[in-house]
Amino acid sequence: MRAWVKIFCTGLGLWVAAVVVTAVTSNPNLVPTVVLLGSFLVPVTFVAWAYGRGHAAGVTVELLFQSFIVGGVLGVLGASLLEGWLLRPSVWVYLGVGFIEEGVKLAALMFVARRMTRRTGRDGLVLGATVGFGFAAFESAGYAFNALFAGDGLSLSQLVETEVLRGLLAPVGHGLWTAIVGGVLFGRGFRISGAVLGAYAGVAVLHALWDSMSAIAIAITLVLTGRPWQFQALRLGQVPEVTTAQVHLYTVLNWAGLLLVSLVALAWLLDVSRRVRYGPPRGLA
Repeated sequence: MRAWVKIFCTGLGLWVAAVVVTAVTSNPNLVPTVVLLGSFLVPVTFVAWAYGRGHAAGVTVELLFQSFIVGGVLGVLGASLLEGWLLRPSVWVYLGVGFIEEGVKLAALMFVARRMTRRTGRDGLVLGATVGFGFAAFESAGYAFNALFAGDGLSLSQLVETEVLRGLLAPVGHGLWTAIVGGVLFGRGFRISGAVLGAYAGVAVLHALWDSMSAIAIAITLVLTGRPWQFQALRLGQVPEVTTAQVHLYTVLNWAGLLLVSLVALAWLLDVSRRVRYGPPRGLA
């Protein structure tokens, strides 16, 4: 059995056991175990999968661990500071989030890989994915912790639902986007070139589209099926009631949009992987 399969199966079993015991005993001391296992399971599994098939000659297990922990923590801390300082509510806020979060992950990747003496594009793909999944793991832990607090007390069900949803979406999020930039960065000699800036801008836009897909789906739904009284309510600053058909259309549009963004990113990653597969090793700049 492959290592990543063992990691996933073992971690999933432990997480399910932690959820069941927490539900049976109502012991709040077990909540951190549920949060951490659920948030880290899928990211760690995919890092193991990428390392196992990436053939990244310059990537050691120690560097992989540093990239996941140090890169992930630096990423979420940097993003939190910059988003708090620079972003204000506007129609451009999602684009700002995309550029900030992809920028801090790129900076974190360059930091953890700065002492490598031999770099290939394959190394960049694996380390980029690792930094991205580290970011995703710590971010998911924060979302799961917030989901725990419901209006009438602590809600284990909301925590579990949040972790399941974010776990299912994790493979086509942060890890995928940073892997693309990492492959381009390492394939271009570890220098900030036009190609690297283009990749950074591209994944930032994909990130923004992903985050804003719910709002986009709502807007399209209203344009296609909106009723006069709904637009009147919006003009008055009120939230209009919606029909059952509109709820179904919104759901289809939202998930279709997320699927499209994911397919574009996956196709891009495959193209980058193909381009760097036989690239020569890159030394220190």
